[in-house]
Amino acid sequence: MKRAIVVFSGGQDSTTCLIQAMANFDEVHCVTFDYGQRHQAEIDCAKILAKRLGAAAHKVMDVTLLNELAISSLTRDNIPVPTQVENGIPNTFVPGRNILFLTLAGIYAYQVKAQAVITGVCETDFSGYPDCRDEFVKALNHALRLGMDYSLELVTPLMWLNKAETWALADYYDSLELVRQHTLTCYNGIQGDGCGECPACRLRANGLNQYLENRPQILKDVKRKLALA
Repeated sequence: MKRAIVVFSGGQDSTTCLIQAMANFDEVHCVTFDYGQRHQAEIDCAKILAKRLGAAAHKVMDVTLLNELAISSLTRDNIPVPTQVENGIPNTFVPGRNILFLTLAGIYAYQVKAQAVITGVCETDFSGYPDCRDEFVKALNHALRLGMDYSLELVTPLMWLNKAETWALADYYDSLELVRQHTLTCYNGIQGDGCGECPACRLRANGLNQYLENRPQILKDVKRKLALA
């Protein structure tokens, strides 16, 4: 049986990954992490979507210790979320988040005998987060295989897709409106199209507009990149 774990936040990227995983694996588990993030609504959204999309199981892990260690505008209400993309690493970066999340998801994969852990990190349109880079994911994948003596694959379907292409991937699976209306990407905790002001909302909206303006060509490009044709 082909079994996968999806690191699932209920946002655009992880939901698109879950939709694709449901089409390509026999059994898909979702793992959502409660790290005391700014908006509990993320977890509520993830619960609803995991059930709606038919995940075999959805585990919410308490990792609130991360909140004590990692100072970020996503873990502290007194640090304002930026309204523009910042130079260098932005204050929305949560140090160690993906190191912890992927490690715990890898342990869970070992437990349920899953061959893959899927995460929606992306180097093409990433926000300057060092733990979204392909180099980091490959290094951690190697460490997990060594540390558990287990043939686990960290899979990053969106790594080389920009936001327009991520919208195209959702559209390929007939889920563009579901992703648009029911996911939560906004740093200010607003579902769907979000606040329209934070960097996450702007990136998402710009990608959607670009995709809708060039739909046939971008969809064709994504099919070619992911060999979906």
